[in-house]
Amino acid sequence: MFKAFRKLIAASERGFTLIEMMIVLLIISVLLLIAVPNMIKSQDVVQDKSTQATVKLVQSQVAAYQMDHDGSLPASLDELVQQNYVDNIKTPEGETLAYDAATGNVSAP
Repeated sequence: MFKAFRKLIAASERGFTLIEMMIVLLIISVLLLIAVPNMIKSQDVVQDKSTQATVKLVQSQVAAYQMDHDGSLPASLDELVQQNYVDNIKTPEGETLAYDAATGNVSAP
C-alpha cells in the first residue's frame, strides 16, 4: 500500500516539460502585447484629463479672487499663489498655465 502511495506522489511531482513552459510563455507574451498599448493610451487620456481638471481648478480660483476683490481680476497667476488661492500654477506635466489678465481666462499651453 505504501509503495503505491509513493508512486502516486512521485508521479505527481514531475516538473513541467519544455513544451509546456514554452506554451505558458507564449500565452503570457500575447497577453502583454495586448495589454501594454492599452495602458499607454489610457495614460495619455489620464494626463489630458488631469490637465483639464487643473485648468478648471485655477479658473475657479480666479473667480473666487474676483469675488473677494470686488470684481477685479488678478494681474497674474502668481498673485493667486501669493495670496494662497492655489498652491501651484503648473500642469501635471510641469508646464506653467497661460493666463489672460484682460478676460481672466486660464488655459493650458
